[in-house]
Amino acid sequence: MADIEYFYSAHSLFAYLGSARLSEIAEAAGRRIAHRPMDLHKVMEGIGVTPFSARSAGHYAYFFGREEERWSEFRDAPILPRRPTHHDHDTTLANCMLIAGLEQGVDIGPLAHRIMEAHWRYDADFAAPETLAELAEEADIDPAPLLDAALTPEIRALYDNNTEEAIQRSVFGSPTYFVDGDMFYGQDRLEMVERALRQPFDGIWPRP
Repeated sequence: MADIEYFYSAHSLFAYLGSARLSEIAEAAGRRIAHRPMDLHKVMEGIGVTPFSARSAGHYAYFFGREEERWSEFRDAPILPRRPTHHDHDTTLANCMLIAGLEQGVDIGPLAHRIMEAHWRYDADFAAPETLAELAEEADIDPAPLLDAALTPEIRALYDNNTEEAIQRSVFGSPTYFVDGDMFYGQDRLEMVERALRQPFDGIWPRP
């Protein structure tokens, strides 16, 4: 059976909201999660999605206001009552730390969840090496090898490849999941992911 491909960024609110549920679904289905940390800003630019900063106040208030409140309650994933202080910091180190873990054979699922949870629940700075080290230790992972490798050319190349692959496969947000090639955008599609693991939906993706 193929993995559940999981494209996301380590600072993504909606990836955090769906993270625990994704793990439950994968475990129940006996599927592995193939983590694909990506540069979300480049992905959005690459496929021509309107950046959040250019969207209407009403859209932003709904999508990152009412929607996040409801999904936080629905998924039992607490969040801050305001936008995290460090949200606009560079995501490269956190994403590449996760990729380094993958390359070193580490189960990065708990660390990815912990980074996102700490950011959205406790205002942690995902760009600070000392913060990432603490979060890795909390997940029972030795942070030193991951942080040492995170910004090497080899890991950066894998990060760039994930980003380019996301663009080529029409990923336009975080999180996006693929089940046997079928794409599901957004954690609000996780119940569809769960169903697809049992019974694929009719039709094909991408469209011919």
